[in-house]
Amino acid sequence: MHILVIKLPKDTINKFNLSNSLSVVTGGSGLLGVKHVEALLDADSDVVVLDINESEFATHAASIHNKYNKEVTFIQCDIGNEDSVIAAKNNIYKIYNKYPDILVNNAAIDAKFDQYSNMKDSRLEYFSLDRWKKELSVGLTGTFICCKIFGEQMSIKRKGVIVNIASHYGLVGPDQRIYGIKDDVQEVKPVSYPVVKHAVIGLTRYLATYWAKNNIRCNALAPGGVFNNHDDNFVRKFCDLIPMNRMAEPDEYKASLLYLCSDGSSYMNGEVLVVDGGLTTW
Repeated sequence: MHILVIKLPKDTINKFNLSNSLSVVTGGSGLLGVKHVEALLDADSDVVVLDINESEFATHAASIHNKYNKEVTFIQCDIGNEDSVIAAKNNIYKIYNKYPDILVNNAAIDAKFDQYSNMKDSRLEYFSLDRWKKELSVGLTGTFICCKIFGEQMSIKRKGVIVNIASHYGLVGPDQRIYGIKDDVQEVKPVSYPVVKHAVIGLTRYLATYWAKNNIRCNALAPGGVFNNHDDNFVRKFCDLIPMNRMAEPDEYKASLLYLCSDGSSYMNGEVLVVDGGLTTW
């Protein structure tokens, strides 16, 4: 007896294939930046990392090469400096003879609440203008510059995808109770971070309408809190805010990023994909 086996076409799965594409990830040396790079490599995209910290990315480069048998191009770049981004764009063209098809704006200064010796430094009353300018120059101005420089090339070839990494703090304000215990000197989540992430969502929606006619989609990914060896007390308080009662693992955003970068989301534009364990649904 002969058994006829019919293989159905994998049209849906194939939409997530990024072969022959070139992706740029800013801030690719960070905790989630490295995972964004891996997600794009999983889908067979070539990847360029733009970051100011070359030595930090070097610690990941060997393991990435061993896992994927593929080189990731690193270009040292200060994304808050337009000339630096233009130079990176030109360098990319020299290497690949093309401009990027996908841009993932991930770079930001996520200042940890325990980073500063003076606990008051993070509080609005004592937040310095220099620090405000520095953190906005990376997370907001840098995102704008990269969208402007790389998005222009996408508009010329009439094809491209931009994904801006926002945060659940781009949708709600931080619950400052989880960051300290003494009201008068309590460390807090700095004002700069939620301001940047709210603004990035606004930029996303602007670009989604501005370049839609040129076949460019722009969406945002809003991750929730990621566990990164936080102390138990902080984790407990944070998890109490989350319906799933846990923080995310770094790998849990890879599929979401791939969805936004690929044709799997071909009719999605100007939206925010929130992946926060339900924190913003209360």
